[in-house]
Amino acid sequence: MSGGDAGERAGGSTGPAAVDKPVAGGMAAGVAAYTLWGFFPAFFPLLEPAGALEILANRIVWSLVVMAIVLTLLRRWRDLRAVDRASWGWISGAAVFVSANWGVYVFTVNSGRVTEAALGYTINPLVSVLLGVVIFGERLTRPQWSAVGLAVIAVGVLTVGYGHFPTLSVILAVSFGLYGVFKKKLRVDPVIGMTGEVAVIAPLALALLLWLGATGAGTFTGFGPGHTAVLVASGLVTVVPLLLFAFAAQRIPLATVGMLQYIVPVLQMAWGLIVVGERLDAVQWVGFALIWAAVVAFTLAGRSPRRAYVGKSKAVVDPS
Repeated sequence: MSGGDAGERAGGSTGPAAVDKPVAGGMAAGVAAYTLWGFFPAFFPLLEPAGALEILANRIVWSLVVMAIVLTLLRRWRDLRAVDRASWGWISGAAVFVSANWGVYVFTVNSGRVTEAALGYTINPLVSVLLGVVIFGERLTRPQWSAVGLAVIAVGVLTVGYGHFPTLSVILAVSFGLYGVFKKKLRVDPVIGMTGEVAVIAPLALALLLWLGATGAGTFTGFGPGHTAVLVASGLVTVVPLLLFAFAAQRIPLATVGMLQYIVPVLQMAWGLIVVGERLDAVQWVGFALIWAAVVAFTLAGRSPRRAYVGKSKAVVDPS
């Protein structure tokens, strides 16, 4: 997701100022961000009976409201207006893919398929690697290709276990990977980038909400003030972990950021199994074990192209 612009600062700061940054504070912020993302499956069901599209539209619109307040407090509207046309093109592309990712995630979680969402964010790093190879010509070592091959086998095993291809998991991974491709080209800081992304898509989101309200299909005003308040809060819930991540990415190494991201699928898997009551059969457990083995093998294979890709593309991480 849009909080990743800060990574370039993290990767590029090598002077004395970088050494003096409060690493402990950055680590705390990073853990907090990923923990909040990990518990997103607990939040989005609270927004029902709103459907996935209505929830997505509310997230976008109210995230823009929150970011407008942030820009006002920081007095940075001039920076947003100074973004050049080419950057707005990359921001627009990023906005499309992150919106798709958010919408599919909400649908997956609210359909009671939390473990499939966790699978999507587990395989996402490997998808990002493949996109780096295909689009940017990055190279993999033989052990890294072996790890990717193991992940492909794991998806095949999971297809057998689920009885269907894990389409939602793959869409989550690919949409976020393509979001990273656009972020690689973008050169704006976290607050401006995040604001731009929600601003680009907000007119469509607002039009959808108005249409739902006019046709009586919306839930914003018909289910009590508590439901309305939770829908409004979706903007804050979206923005807070992104800002925490941006803070963390400026203060801790990108390798640490990359490892922290696995907090998310672990928490989501635990939520799906313990709270939602999902069950995995033996074949599915084997598939997940193979996925994690592939991730560990790839990590141990040395400095991966993804790590270089992340360093250049500003540590794109938004599992929601």
